[in-house]
Amino acid sequence: MPRLELVEDLTQAPIPPGTNIIIEFDPASQWYNASLTIAAGWLRSGGSVSYIAQSQPPEDVRSQLRQLGLAVDDLEQKDRLWITDFYAASVGQKSKERFAPESLKVADLSLWIAREAMVESATPEFLVIADNSSVLDRFNDEKNWVELYLTRPIPMSKPRQITQLIGFMAGIHSNWAYKQLEAAVDGIIDFKVEEVARETHDFMRIRSMRKVRFDRRWHELKKSESSEVTLQA
Repeated sequence: MPRLELVEDLTQAPIPPGTNIIIEFDPASQWYNASLTIAAGWLRSGGSVSYIAQSQPPEDVRSQLRQLGLAVDDLEQKDRLWITDFYAASVGQKSKERFAPESLKVADLSLWIAREAMVESATPEFLVIADNSSVLDRFNDEKNWVELYLTRPIPMSKPRQITQLIGFMAGIHSNWAYKQLEAAVDGIIDFKVEEVARETHDFMRIRSMRKVRFDRRWHELKKSESSEVTLQA
């Protein structure tokens, strides 16, 4: 099985296929770099990744994966890396990508997911990462986009054995929204920034994980020159 870097550094066993995890992150945290570190590690260990770029252009995703040492063009040609462009629709542009919805309205997205994103041939080696699903709040009522996640992306992973990490910005949605999403998934991970001795430090923790034992403590993160994120020793 491919390895879920950072996350499995804090668990006592591998994360089972079909696990849904939501990420609640501070905007200034290392989540975006961590998400690409996790994607790169999964690809290196033989898995396939669908990366949903919601807060950054797809070319930025490709550029950082190349910095992390991956042959991005080759991986895309072999259908081991899919980059889905939500970013263009979020800024009112037409995407040039192979995978991209034209609208982020829930009614349109629901149809698009049913047609394009419900991967029938997925295997336990398949990982989906959505970097910032909070972007949907700009185009939809909160209840509607929460219901979309509860009825489409989250339940679709179980029968297909897809591991899924779905990012949401911390502190901007209602308590109802966070609780609904948290109750529907198998794990919750937090990324934050904190000032320590007049310096800014980055941290992550596993707040909850249903299927494996895990370390609950906050762990400091470090970022390399290539923007790879690892746990501080």
